[in-house]
Amino acid sequence: MYVCGPTVYGHAHLGHAKSYVSFDILVRYLRYLGYAVTYVQNITDVGHLTDDADEGEDKIAKEAKKEKTHPMALAEMYTRSFFEDMDRLNCVRPDISPRASGHIIEQIELVKTLVQKEYAYEVNGSVYFDVSRFAEYGKLSGRNIDEMQAGARVDVSPDKKNPVDFALWKKAEPNHIMQWPSPWSMGYPGWHLECSVMSMKYLGATIDIHGGGLENQFPHHECEIAQSEAANGVPFVKYWLHNNMVTVDSQKMGKSLNNFITLKQAFSGDHERLTRSYEPLAVRQLILNSHYRSPLDFSDAALFAALSGYGKIADAVKAVRKQAARATEGDLDTEIARQLDQFRSKFEDAMNDDLNTSVALSVVFELVRLTNTTLQNSNATTGTLNAIDDLFGKLGGDVLGVVKDEYAETSSVNEALMDKLVNILIEQRKDARKNKDFASADAIRNNLDEIGIVLEDTPEKTTWRMK
Repeated sequence: MYVCGPTVYGHAHLGHAKSYVSFDILVRYLRYLGYAVTYVQNITDVGHLTDDADEGEDKIAKEAKKEKTHPMALAEMYTRSFFEDMDRLNCVRPDISPRASGHIIEQIELVKTLVQKEYAYEVNGSVYFDVSRFAEYGKLSGRNIDEMQAGARVDVSPDKKNPVDFALWKKAEPNHIMQWPSPWSMGYPGWHLECSVMSMKYLGATIDIHGGGLENQFPHHECEIAQSEAANGVPFVKYWLHNNMVTVDSQKMGKSLNNFITLKQAFSGDHERLTRSYEPLAVRQLILNSHYRSPLDFSDAALFAALSGYGKIADAVKAVRKQAARATEGDLDTEIARQLDQFRSKFEDAMNDDLNTSVALSVVFELVRLTNTTLQNSNATTGTLNAIDDLFGKLGGDVLGVVKDEYAETSSVNEALMDKLVNILIEQRKDARKNKDFASADAIRNNLDEIGIVLEDTPEKTTWRMK
């Protein structure tokens, strides 16, 4: 499985979370079903131009100028930031995370092959793919070449034979920092080239699954198909999956539109659209509430509702584990065993229905209700409680990734004291906010968050819980 990774010129935002949590769920579920999955997700650190096609500046080079640093230093910083955020969202790390800049030689070799097979042509040091030579161009997006040519921009490069031809190699300007020697010029690869090269290198000429954002279907994925199948003569991908976007006020969330909320801002609450900080797994739960192919319209209220739901699941898991530790030894209750089998079956049916995570998540909430009912019965045995915990771990943990193996807990001896101390801080924060001393109020909240204590504000009062 190959998934288009981030272009690393800024911190990851909620739109990235929608994409990478969606594909994380797919990887997790395939492994839950017993498949051996090799998961490749690239890092784009060169060649992605500002207009997402063949014109403009390299996005990373442009940001590096702004931040007065070397493009590779910038890419390295934001790559680390990306993985840090994905770890906090509980996304499994890809098996291979190749970088575009580390595969320049292979990209040049693919361009050579396409030129030799007369699918590509060189003009003034740049090389373009001749779309007219690939009859199936447009088959993924359903676009017609004649219509694409008619709708092409007037300012298209004069070097191209046809407006829809796309760059495989671009000749660099003399002052362009990111450039490499090639048979055609000192330059850099086109954006589309890297994914073909890296998927071929690590997964072969034909791969089972290719994923990415819906906005990448055209032109990015269409170009990947053309260059890969032209070079290899075999189908490139068996199954394509595209996730939809996160919207803000019905407009796509993105860096270019400057309407994004970074994951770090969501986790810290440091954004004007947010009323508080959010547990990373609550952000993950928000994404699971929508289908991967449906848009997710962001709001603070929706995120708060996801946080509340996440808290209910976490509380049920912690309670069942706590009770199991002191319960009487005994076998699994037959009626509860029957219900657990039903839950597992309903969950798998939902996931088999094109990864319907919202229905799958509702099954986990059914398990929460069963748990709360069971815990009211002081005679529940270890066999029963451990079976419930095991199903939480498999469905909510292994597949959906919202149940933790371990939760931070306070000892029962200190619980009352802890409650008093935190409530003193809550009152201090309340006074600070009343006096419009928002810096002090935020400092109290952030300091508690750092030690694993989450404050939850409602119109009536502020409560607290452990992460």
